[in-house]
Amino acid sequence: MVLFGTLAWMLFSVTGCQSFRAGSGYNMESKYSLKKRKSYISCIPEGSSSPLTIRLPLKVKEQSLEQLVSSIDNYLGTSYRSGGTTPDGFDCSGFVQYLYKQNFGMLLPRTSGELALLGSMVLKQHLQPGDLVFFSSDGSRIDHVGIFIGENRFAHAATGGVMVNQLLERYYTFHYACASHLITTE
Repeated sequence: MVLFGTLAWMLFSVTGCQSFRAGSGYNMESKYSLKKRKSYISCIPEGSSSPLTIRLPLKVKEQSLEQLVSSIDNYLGTSYRSGGTTPDGFDCSGFVQYLYKQNFGMLLPRTSGELALLGSMVLKQHLQPGDLVFFSSDGSRIDHVGIFIGENRFAHAATGGVMVNQLLERYYTFHYACASHLITTE
C-alpha cells in the first residue's frame, strides 16, 4: 500500500501543472494541481448562436485542427498588446482565446492562469498539435501560454509579437511549467 501511495504521489507530481525547479514556489496543493481541473467548456457550435457546455477534450475534425495550425501563419508578426484579444494586437492568452474561438467555437477563459486549469494534463513528451503549453517566468504562477504545433514548436504572442519558438530553447526549457489537452480529433 505504501508503494502504491508513493507511485501515485510521483505520478501526481509529474503530471500536475508544476515546475520541477528547486525553490519554484509550486507545491502539490497549487491551484494548478489535478484536483481542481475543469473538464467542461462553453462552445458555440457551428450554425448556432447559443453556447453549449461540452466535456473536454472537445472532439474536432482533423481538418479543423490542421486549419488551426495553418491559421497561425496569418498572425505571425501581429503586434503584442497587453490585454489584446484581436488581430489588432494580442497578448498570449488573448491569442489562444481568439484562435480557439475562431477554429473550434470554444469560449476560453481570459488569462493564462485560468487556461492552465482546463482539460487534462499532458506530459511534455506526449504533446500533440493543439495542446496548450504553459510557462512561469518566476516559478510561482503561470504567466505565459502558447499553442503546441508539433516538432517541439509552439506559437505564442510575446512582447515581440506573435511568433513560433522551440520548446527546446533555453528560456522555454527553463520556464516550462506544464501542458494541457483541450481538443482531440474524431
